[in-house]
Amino acid sequence: MSYAEHYQHSIAKPEEFWQQNSQRIDWFESPKQILSQDQSGFYRWYEGGMLNTSYLALDYHINHGRGEQTALIYDSPVTNTKRRYSYVELKHLVAKFADVLAKKGIAKGDRVLIYMPMIPEAAIAMLATARLGAVHSVVFGGFAPHELAVRIDDAKPKVIVTASCGIEVSKLIPYKPLVDKAIEESVNKPESCIVFQRDMHISELIVGRDFNWQELMSEATEHPPVPVNATDPLYVLYTSGTTGTPKGVMRDNGGHAVAMHYSMEAVYGMRPGEVFWAASDVGWVVGHSYIVYAPLIYGCTTVLYEGKPVMTPDAGAFWRVCEEYKVTALFSAPTAFRAIRKEDPDATLMEGYDLTSLKRLYLAGERLDPATYHWLQETTKRPVIDHWWQTETGWAIAGNPVGIEPIATKAGSAGKPTPGYHIEILSPEGQPMPPGEEGCIAIKLPLPPGTLPTIWNNPERFKAGYLNTFPGYYITGDGGYIDEQGYVHIMGRTDDIINIAGHRLSTGEMEQVVAHNHLVVECAVVGIKCPIKGQVPLALVVVKDGIDFEKANLTSALKQDIRHKIGAIASLKQVLIVPRLPKTRSGKILRKVMRQMADGEQYVVPSTIDEPDTIDALDVQFKQELEAII
Repeated sequence: MSYAEHYQHSIAKPEEFWQQNSQRIDWFESPKQILSQDQSGFYRWYEGGMLNTSYLALDYHINHGRGEQTALIYDSPVTNTKRRYSYVELKHLVAKFADVLAKKGIAKGDRVLIYMPMIPEAAIAMLATARLGAVHSVVFGGFAPHELAVRIDDAKPKVIVTASCGIEVSKLIPYKPLVDKAIEESVNKPESCIVFQRDMHISELIVGRDFNWQELMSEATEHPPVPVNATDPLYVLYTSGTTGTPKGVMRDNGGHAVAMHYSMEAVYGMRPGEVFWAASDVGWVVGHSYIVYAPLIYGCTTVLYEGKPVMTPDAGAFWRVCEEYKVTALFSAPTAFRAIRKEDPDATLMEGYDLTSLKRLYLAGERLDPATYHWLQETTKRPVIDHWWQTETGWAIAGNPVGIEPIATKAGSAGKPTPGYHIEILSPEGQPMPPGEEGCIAIKLPLPPGTLPTIWNNPERFKAGYLNTFPGYYITGDGGYIDEQGYVHIMGRTDDIINIAGHRLSTGEMEQVVAHNHLVVECAVVGIKCPIKGQVPLALVVVKDGIDFEKANLTSALKQDIRHKIGAIASLKQVLIVPRLPKTRSGKILRKVMRQMADGEQYVVPSTIDEPDTIDALDVQFKQELEAII
């Protein structure tokens, strides 16, 4: 069946399509209703079906004779540690930790908050929580105590699972003091805290509340998987925010399992037994979906990497991992490859590694600029596949369905709609836009399985934030267009549209032009206030190491490029050469903060920021060059 036929089936007959795909999952009891609506009117998948996600990820494969296959590879250049776990070994540890949690009072529906670095115990804790039918909420290790506290108060966990420390390149970060401060600040105190003690730092434990992971595991037995309803929650994951109540994206068990299994084949073209590496963190949605759940549910080997794309030890780290473990598909954010390109522009470090096993590279998390796309394609000689999804959806909204029928890649596009996602481009009035016309990207309801059914404990927020703008649609918050060939182009968040003298222009389109210059490593364009035109674009640019940008007349060249390729109306007001762009740990550039900073407004730095000193340095630079900007 062609992609077009496959996709049309999913849109025309969604219940039939997802009923067929649900049969690939080993249910304890088959669903009684494929698609239904709950008391809030929200769509739910597979009501009445009974299953257990931990069972699907572990026991199922053991029961089908594949227990000795490697399930998880742990590679930690920051601690010089490497370890492999077979499905049998991983299931043994998960079942024992499930027993540990059960003895601490965790039962079906209870919450467990996991605050861990990138170590196998993080995945073990997630799978053990799922084994009990409980709900995990993973918070990125190293989050500030206040941000952790507000998540504790929203999720109300009975137990917190943490480690004694995390490691950022060569810096050791003790976690326990952060957890202690968060618990002290929170209103809803957890009953207990389980600490995995790492050799390089031992935490002091509070008697009666804190417990040693290793000691508890030594006394544990294996706990069997607990059947849950398909619509019971599997996890809550809080989206990045700056202020106010955190927004907990809830994922259910049944739809999630079906979507994860389906996506590994349809979206990523994987086969059971192959090695899949998502170079992300378990604290992000990519880590949930494609480090832990999808590869294991599908029967692949997954890589859990405690390191960076550069500095651990160099810009060849990714290629070393791909060679050593025979990685079939590598998935990371564009910012990771931009960092590699900046340090190794000619890819000389790649030449020393055998990448025969590597078939495809996948990028997501932010818009893939054409310059990075072409660099990767030229240096790796592999298909470079951009795809687009959100924390809320849990898996790809658009991409290249290589497991169904590979399509030609197109620089600047996130591919074509993934089966199950009925994407439309809407005008500000909610009217469908013709091909090539930019507007708000929306998805016609019902959303496919695996996407969020609601916001944790806040259905009204789900309606207000996603459903009420255009009835019958989920609003993505992203702007873009679909071209004549059906390719989806993401131009950025809808608030990244700037208004220049009444003309609405996309900063994403301008970034594409700026990034095309061969001296530019990465860039961001934001709209700043102008008393005459309302807004004008400001470009912040990171250049290649060792470049004399003034001698190269880069600023003038970029202004001319914008004028020539977009038009005189998009006059680039100023170009700032900066050493780094402020980003979250997941690689998203903080455009809103930079816009507020340039406009002299109050701004709040999100807790998810990577390298906080980047903001301070940029603030100083803005103040020094403020007259030139305005």
